[in-house]
Amino acid sequence: MSGADTTPEKLSDSPPLPESVRDHLGHELRGVLTETAPEPRFLGDEPHVPEKFEPQIRRLETRLKTHEEGTEAVEQALGRILDAFGVTPHDGNGRT
Repeated sequence: MSGADTTPEKLSDSPPLPESVRDHLGHELRGVLTETAPEPRFLGDEPHVPEKFEPQIRRLETRLKTHEEGTEAVEQALGRILDAFGVTPHDGNGRT
């Protein structure tokens, strides 16, 4: 190499590059050295449910459906019982 001495001893004595040049070089290096790791995957990003969650989701859906249908059935049965005895349900304010 002709010109300036580039040995480690001489490099430590040379002035640092201006900040704008360092920023530009850093930006260029980040552009070239980017990792190509896949983006993180989150539950809900996929169009289908992952197989490992399928049994738990099916059980949860069954429990929710059973709860909703059971609540409606009890409500209807209580309504018929109250009608049979001629009782008017409360409106929630303590009045009949």
